[in-house]
Amino acid sequence: MNIAQAVKSLQPSSEFIIENEDYSTVTWVVTPETIPTQAEVDAEVIRLQAVYDAQDYARKRKAKYDLLNQDEMRFDDQVNSTTTWVDAINAIKTAHPKP
Repeated sequence: MNIAQAVKSLQPSSEFIIENEDYSTVTWVVTPETIPTQAEVDAEVIRLQAVYDAQDYARKRKAKYDLLNQDEMRFDDQVNSTTTWVDAINAIKTAHPKP
């Protein structure tokens, strides 16, 4: 996460330009009612990173799910009385467990 994302999260309706990745160089195009402090921005960067990190398993699962031809797998399982699709999904969930 970066400072721009944190500021936008804290002040969604504001518009600003950050010259560097340094909160001291913010130019407010649309000034919010309350300008976030450096401490608030730093805390929001940490919070947003934690939210992002907590979803790592979901991003990894989705990447693996996208590689499967799930409709065909389910159809073949129904026709052949197999569990290939369920087995593949369970393997992905085991490889990338929910915390």
